[in-house]
Amino acid sequence: MKKLNKALAEYTQNLLDSGRAKGKEQIVTKVIRSHEPNGPRYLLEGSEIEYIKMNSNSYLGLSMHPEVVEAEENATRNFGVGPGAVRFISGSYREHIDLEKTLANFHAREAAMIFSSAYVTSLGVISSLTTVETVVISDALNHNCIINAMRMSRPAVKMIYAHNNVEDLEQKLKEAIGKGKRCIVITDGIFSMRGDHAPLNKIKACCEAYEGDFEEGVALIVDDSHGVGACGINGRGTEELTNARADVLIGTLGKAFGVNGGYVTGSHELINFLRESAPTYIYSNPITVSESAAAKKSIEICDSPEGKERLKHLKDMTTRFRDGLTNLGLETIPGEHPVVPLMVRDTQKTANIVLHLRDNGVLATGLNFPVVPKGEEEIRFQVCADHTVADIDRVLEILKHFLE
Repeated sequence: MKKLNKALAEYTQNLLDSGRAKGKEQIVTKVIRSHEPNGPRYLLEGSEIEYIKMNSNSYLGLSMHPEVVEAEENATRNFGVGPGAVRFISGSYREHIDLEKTLANFHAREAAMIFSSAYVTSLGVISSLTTVETVVISDALNHNCIINAMRMSRPAVKMIYAHNNVEDLEQKLKEAIGKGKRCIVITDGIFSMRGDHAPLNKIKACCEAYEGDFEEGVALIVDDSHGVGACGINGRGTEELTNARADVLIGTLGKAFGVNGGYVTGSHELINFLRESAPTYIYSNPITVSESAAAKKSIEICDSPEGKERLKHLKDMTTRFRDGLTNLGLETIPGEHPVVPLMVRDTQKTANIVLHLRDNGVLATGLNFPVVPKGEEEIRFQVCADHTVADIDRVLEILKHFLE
């Protein structure tokens, strides 16, 4: 390994020298439960500070909900800690089937299937639906999982349209006519770096307008992993915000629902096809039985009066934080989603603010080039339903101190 280790070390050092390395991961050693007027606090290895976490995807604050924890513990006692095999061999349990039915009902779809993560859901779904006679058209700011899925798929033609620009999408659809039997348009629902959402109603109408120009039609795939459970009065994400439906909807159990795993929903024909063709489903273990039970309970909570209250509180805290940034004279991007970016537009200043926040008990993620383009440097704040008014005001106060 000597020669290979040397090459690997040089590559990693180059990332460090250029500022592109992710760096050491923060190790959480303890979670202190919510106690009024504060939400939960987190302890990190090597520090005695109690941190407010503003970099979590657990938007509904359900990962420590007593009923969710109890559901997981009960399933673990009954079925053990692992599924034992991939599902078509011996790894499919009643909890997996019940969760898929719950997801299909939640999204008002015919069927659903779960994967080990949302990332591999996109990889498996997109690669399986892409043939050598498929044109794939993708939003310029789509997530890395979509980008890599397109690389794996090797479509007949690959096109990129300008971010959320339906006019450019229509132009790409026109150019695609005659270049493939099937056309797939792919977009994130909520864009994770910015918190803005795709205009699905307009995108869907555009796809339908060109349906007749392709022998196998135009299908709209939406990965709404950051949207489902995090926005909309009923937690249906970008579809609810735009009053539109994807042909193929991809989501996650590991963000708003607070557990783990990914899923896809759609027609019976779609799901039956994917069970027979998606390699990341066929050849990979599913999430555990206990995770399935916990996720099912999270969805039930989301779809209950308590869930609606959590969604309302989440929206209120998001608005309070976004308005607070604006009142401080700071730049953000308008939107309804609890991803609230602070647009810093300077690498060193971004690092300085993140350090100031950390020193004062706030965990937030700075995003610099090449994760984002030069001039788009930002701090991505993520509001969750277990944040309180006191938490939000404290973070804004710390930012104010930085500006003084």
